[in-house]
Amino acid sequence: MPGAQRQSIGWRADKRRLTIAAIVAALLAPLALSVNSIRAQAVATAARAGVRPARYTEFEHPEMVQILGYNDNQGNSNDAMEPFISRDGNYLFFNGLNTAPTTSLYWATRVDDVTFQFRGALAGEVNSPGPLNAVPSMDSDGNFYFITTRSYGNLGTPGYLATLYSGPFSSGAVTPVSPVPGMAAAQPGLVVFDDEVSADGNTLYFTVGDYSTGNLTATTMMVATRRSGGFVIDPNSKRIMHAINNRFLNYAADTSADELEFYFTRTNLKIGPQIWMATRKSLSKPFGRPRQIKAITGFAEAPSISPDGLSLYYHVKNSTAVFEINRVTRTLKR
Repeated sequence: MPGAQRQSIGWRADKRRLTIAAIVAALLAPLALSVNSIRAQAVATAARAGVRPARYTEFEHPEMVQILGYNDNQGNSNDAMEPFISRDGNYLFFNGLNTAPTTSLYWATRVDDVTFQFRGALAGEVNSPGPLNAVPSMDSDGNFYFITTRSYGNLGTPGYLATLYSGPFSSGAVTPVSPVPGMAAAQPGLVVFDDEVSADGNTLYFTVGDYSTGNLTATTMMVATRRSGGFVIDPNSKRIMHAINNRFLNYAADTSADELEFYFTRTNLKIGPQIWMATRKSLSKPFGRPRQIKAITGFAEAPSISPDGLSLYYHVKNSTAVFEINRVTRTLKR
């Protein structure tokens, strides 16, 4: 998103003015592995073994991604935000307008790199009647993660201050779902949002936003690792993200299969949201100094890298003020 409820939490750069009181009021009222996903796991394994990471050209050639029957060049024009390309490349997950009264999660199947067939809303328990269900991601085993505000204000329950949920994806449905253990916010006013799970399912990259004044005033991007059925903050999180976190608003984490590339949105409120990336040489190292992806212009957020690392998907506000999914591409250096 950045985060949970864009109507009441105001996640992106132009929607950050609603209060925590509004949030609480709203809250109370076996995926088969393909060749691509096997390759993604192999890349991740190579990174852990210290194999030198691939080298690429710069991203270029922005173009629209058609979701046939939903947002396309055939007369369908609906908001599509927060794209996530599955680790096998076969699915596109996304949500609708994140400032709508209710925001739901959808899925589409791959036709080619810039064309997907709309399949509808995700079935099962992933879409609640509440105001926001958004920001999809999934590991290579089909464990689906998303942000929802359904239980944030439920004092005394396992879902209190929790916005990150997960469940198994199968045949267009995610069910059952439950809060991810260990990932609730530390205190009221702080919100966990815009997460992404790593391809191997063992690491979460996410943002904690400070809404204690009623507006989003600060963000901290963090890393959590799997432990005892849940996740705990990585003791090296601050060091890993040292170059990412700064005085601007940073959110919408995305990682390559080998976790050596990190993509995110950085918002300077005077300029608007832009997509940035950082790299590292091994998993034991922090990410280096990030750089903006210059080929991506306009109001752009929420990057998602393809399994082969050659296409980067994101949402952008088009000339008619509708959010659509675009992509930029690159090639391997020889």
